[in-house]
Amino acid sequence: MQRQLNTHLYRHLQREFGLSGSDYEILVNLSEAPTGRMRAFELGEATDWEKSRMSHHLTRMAQRGLVRREPCAEDTRYADIVLTDEGRAAITEAAPHHAANVRAWFIDAVGEERLGVIEDASEAVLVALAEHDARADHR
Repeated sequence: MQRQLNTHLYRHLQREFGLSGSDYEILVNLSEAPTGRMRAFELGEATDWEKSRMSHHLTRMAQRGLVRREPCAEDTRYADIVLTDEGRAAITEAAPHHAANVRAWFIDAVGEERLGVIEDASEAVLVALAEHDARADHR
């Protein structure tokens, strides 16, 4: 279900707005940053992507004018990833449609009562994963 839902959501983003699911994820994070800029490692932490995947994808997005790299004001050894006007326009246009599709294809389809069950189950899985990580860190 998750794979098919994501396929439908991402296909719609690509067809209607020319954005991949990965583009959308980066644009959301940058648009929610107070200054519209983040360091690449911060984007990597937010998306849980590896450094090489992030670097390659940001290069492709920069070539399309959605983001740009600028020297970091605090440490010029690093670059900030900055949301461009084109990138902001793309996420501003796509986000309401994407949210409506998530609502129609998942939230409304599942219903309020079952969403509560999913939330409880998800929280239990997250707790189990955190406990596993804590045990692994102490070995």
